[in-house]
Amino acid sequence: MFEDTYGNLAQPPLQLTKKERFVTLREYVLWEAKREEKYEYNNGKIVKMPFAKGPHNEITANIISALKIAIKGLPKKYRIFSGDQKIYIPPINHGVYPDALVVCEKPEYWDDSELLLINPLLIVEVLSKSTQKFDREGKFDLYKNLASFQEYMLVRQDACEVETRYREEPGLWRETVYTDMACDIFLKSIGCSIALTDIYENIEFPQKAVKK
Repeated sequence: MFEDTYGNLAQPPLQLTKKERFVTLREYVLWEAKREEKYEYNNGKIVKMPFAKGPHNEITANIISALKIAIKGLPKKYRIFSGDQKIYIPPINHGVYPDALVVCEKPEYWDDSELLLINPLLIVEVLSKSTQKFDREGKFDLYKNLASFQEYMLVRQDACEVETRYREEPGLWRETVYTDMACDIFLKSIGCSIALTDIYENIEFPQKAVKK
């Protein structure tokens, strides 16, 4: 059984090997619930998530706070979730964690456990050195399998740079990059703006080396 195979490992593997059997979604959910770390689900395989550093967590908290303020008074009701909310992508059998997400009106879940959300509208990822390539490319390709997904927000933590990708029609995404701290980011999927100064509040960027 899966629990017997991994329950006693001091350091669970980053990914199951080909020799080990396919892990069902239910087995993964039950197994992860007993762990302190987060693991993502890759169609029968389990992948350990890296730990996030302080600036990453602070930027994420700033974004959630800014979004909460921005959506007040909008005609539609929006719900905001933190990075503890797992997204499940049924067409490709993947379960992943974003850094934040927004749902329109009512969250929908894969089953009655309310662990696997399936209808994100806006997804936010704060980039780090270890995850930025996957967040920009691989994870974006995963999210595109969700019919509800309309906008992707990528936030650098080592520089003032935010990129948004909005789905204008099937297969067509419009990219916008913001690098001026005085700018406001317009999120078309929810019809409101948040300021870069709010996203990067109290964040100090690494000093670039000066060439002599």
